[in-house]
Amino acid sequence: MILRPANYYFLVTAMQIKTGKRIELIDITDKIRKEISDSGIENGICVISTKHTTTSIIVNENEAGLVSDILNLLEKLVPAYAGYGHDRIDNNADSHLKAVLLGISETIPLADGKLLLGTWQSIFLAELDGPRTREVKVTLISGK
Repeated sequence: MILRPANYYFLVTAMQIKTGKRIELIDITDKIRKEISDSGIENGICVISTKHTTTSIIVNENEAGLVSDILNLLEKLVPAYAGYGHDRIDNNADSHLKAVLLGISETIPLADGKLLLGTWQSIFLAELDGPRTREVKVTLISGK
């Protein structure tokens, strides 16, 4: 959907991501770059968001040791099945609490059709209650 109010373009697309584990980080940077390229939008901002309460979007380095460290930290901070009130419903309270800590979106500037990420930065979907099929929204906003 492209809306064209007087002073800016607004484009929202959705992508489906199949996850394979209960908790994992999936690098979606290249998928986001393709959405930007396909849009033709050169300058503005890109908002990557998830509509699920047990997933998050984060930016960090895609290095195997660090990815493992992040997942281990989340487990230490919010261990599974630790007697949370929500577990009486569906045993995934830890997933919701981890998502609260990480957040649902990241906003990254665009210049000349490229994400202004740091050298080592990648965009991740954090799956916290998988495996499932998840939807990630990419919102591009650009001035005329």
